[in-house]
Amino acid sequence: MENYDYIIVDQPDKYINRITLNRPEKRNALSNELRGEVFKALENAELNKDIRVTIIRGAGTCFSAGYDLGKDLRINRPWFTSPEIGVGDLSWPRHLTEGWFKMWDMAKPIIAQIHGYCLAGGTELASACDLVYVADDAQIGYPAVRSLMTPDFQFPVWLMGMRAAMEFMLTGAAMSGKEAARVGFANRSYKPEELEEKVLEMARSVSNIPPDLQVMNKKSVHQAMEVMGARTAIRAGHFIHSLGVYMKTNNEFTKQMYTEGLKKALNDRDGKWGDYGTKKQD
Repeated sequence: MENYDYIIVDQPDKYINRITLNRPEKRNALSNELRGEVFKALENAELNKDIRVTIIRGAGTCFSAGYDLGKDLRINRPWFTSPEIGVGDLSWPRHLTEGWFKMWDMAKPIIAQIHGYCLAGGTELASACDLVYVADDAQIGYPAVRSLMTPDFQFPVWLMGMRAAMEFMLTGAAMSGKEAARVGFANRSYKPEELEEKVLEMARSVSNIPPDLQVMNKKSVHQAMEVMGARTAIRAGHFIHSLGVYMKTNNEFTKQMYTEGLKKALNDRDGKWGDYGTKKQD
């Protein structure tokens, strides 16, 4: 049995694998080490003939609050991505995107089970899953568009359509679980106390289909998205993302984050709306 420091892996039922992001004290922030363990666990599941589907969920109060901004994410990445010279460093969004595409390309279905906050990198992890189920009162958003840059993995328009994606991007506001299901980010939402059992029910349903057929079922959906240009558009978004490095707003926020602390910087930013745990400023 593989030993992990940042995740918990269990099998709650026949054919079902479950990965729990286990940094509750950090709201399951996606450090490079945690992401590396998630991918290792997914790869192990791919090779295990007794596993047909994997659930990913978060320990504690939320699914994930996003990437771990308290660490230097340039080091200890789970897989190597060479930097581009002369055009700004696109290696970070490219590195992330290749990982999320790797999840799309895995043979066995992956289900996201979301409660509490699912923010920024957390939404990207969820978007890489094949099915997404959320608590009615979950909070799903990409607040980094208010102060840093566009998403690393530019999924919104592909999952939500133009209008909902535009609102998501232009406000940085969080959607409830119910709203996320309505616009297409998630499949369905449930009462928080029902979420876990509903996800297990769906995992059991998915696992009833033999893996050799299921891999074709999954691929047929992704292939249609690819024919429509999903991968090309998402990769093209790396260049838009990289421009954020040169933006005044990004530089000012980053400076405040390092001089006054992340909490103060986030409170000053999100206090204009009074969301993401802040009190609305007058």
